[in-house]
Amino acid sequence: MNKGLIITYYGNGKGKTTAALGVALRAVGYDLKVCMIQFIKGEWDYGEIYSSNRLKPNFELIIAGKGFVGILDDDHDINEHVVSAKAALDLAKEKIDSLQYDTVILDEINYALKLKLIEEHELISILQAKPPEVNIILTGNYLTDQILNNSDLVTEMREVKHPFKKGIRAKKGIDF
Repeated sequence: MNKGLIITYYGNGKGKTTAALGVALRAVGYDLKVCMIQFIKGEWDYGEIYSSNRLKPNFELIIAGKGFVGILDDDHDINEHVVSAKAALDLAKEKIDSLQYDTVILDEINYALKLKLIEEHELISILQAKPPEVNIILTGNYLTDQILNNSDLVTEMREVKHPFKKGIRAKKGIDF
């Protein structure tokens, strides 16, 4: 019952971060402690920033990224993204090993892996050395064989239909 799980939400569909936040909301309801480290998101204005404050002191959100990499408004050199992601990974290890949190969410870490902002062997080392009672949740579009093999639960979010394809832009409170 006390064994911590490694949970991965991945895929091209929406809902990976939202699923992780659902677990966080459930955990906070039981007075458990959750830390979420965001590896990619960073400089945009989005709802998690505001709602996370309402869950304190049981929920800590750390925005570690410099924003989405390589999209239209990304004004950071790739090296800045690498430095931020590596610092976020070091912070993740620290938070996991601290035993202050029941669950640590590494939001968009799978995307950081795909973009080669962090080294997979470093993440796998953290997962394999985690304290037995800590849950870790990984999110992001991509899944590697190593992440699959080290996860206890893997859920794929698959896009079937998306409003963006009809010209509907992202909606506050739904998408961000």
